[in-house]
Amino acid sequence: MIGKIKKGKSFGGCIRYVMGKDNAEIIGSDGVLLGNNREIADSFNCQCLLNPKIKQPVGHIALSFKPEDKPVLSNEFMAKIAMEYMDLMGIRNTQFILVRHHHTDNPHCHLVYNRIGYDGKVISSQGDYKRNEIATKRLKDKYGLTYAEDKGKTNVTKLHDSERIKYEIYHAVKQALKRARTWKELVVGLALQGIKLEFVGRGGKMKSAGDIQGIRLTKDGLTFKGSQISREFSFAKLNAILGGNSPDTGVDLEVKKQNQAPSNRNRKEQEPSNMAFIESNGLGLFSSFGESVPEEQIPYDELLRKRKKKKKRKGLGL
Repeated sequence: MIGKIKKGKSFGGCIRYVMGKDNAEIIGSDGVLLGNNREIADSFNCQCLLNPKIKQPVGHIALSFKPEDKPVLSNEFMAKIAMEYMDLMGIRNTQFILVRHHHTDNPHCHLVYNRIGYDGKVISSQGDYKRNEIATKRLKDKYGLTYAEDKGKTNVTKLHDSERIKYEIYHAVKQALKRARTWKELVVGLALQGIKLEFVGRGGKMKSAGDIQGIRLTKDGLTFKGSQISREFSFAKLNAILGGNSPDTGVDLEVKKQNQAPSNRNRKEQEPSNMAFIESNGLGLFSSFGESVPEEQIPYDELLRKRKKKKKRKGLGL
């Protein structure tokens, strides 16, 4: 059993999705007219008027079970589990519908609820991912439901793009970790597979490796936190796997460049004096470069042009 959490703005769109599947059936509800999709959406929207400041009133959670549990998952038993899940998640005193789908091998249902309760207060979503993890584990243990297999056995062809990419990143990191001994090797190994690894600093600022709070991984334009891919991929756990070596965040490289810049400028500043020294010795080493105007004449030419301009101005004044 797993729960996939989403929030949204439109009850109409969400209702059309959950009710639009073949053989979709409502197995539980509260405070909602069930005549048709329009009535369901209007019921939710009416309650939203109690707190119009909330921009995302739609709560949507898909509860999915393993095929092995299908024989025991009657509509009544699935609804019972979903109700207990709602209580563990703090989803109380509000409208909801529970819709079961039958179009996949995995038995699952969709919980659509109003984040604005009957009293007009908002049902907080703070910490809901952690609560979701705790709630599903507790219910699996309570009712003896099947735990999910290792991610390596998941059929990624049946997943939506974002979920598919998550699994692709998961496999790529696992593969790269077999050879990587440092952060640099891990970054390079993932880059070869089309994945960009970046470090995230506390408060968006990162002056040194000690400021690193986490990592993010990007593939095909989609970015995820390391912990969103797997709890194994938090910065702390990956850093332990890689021997606790301080990663090169890119900031250190920039500092090195800045420190080297003055020495480069010093070299450039020294070059004219060296050239003048060579020319003063009459070696003529630079004559072959085709320089038609010596540097010493340039200021004088500019001075002549200024004098001509002054003469013209005086002539106009007369």
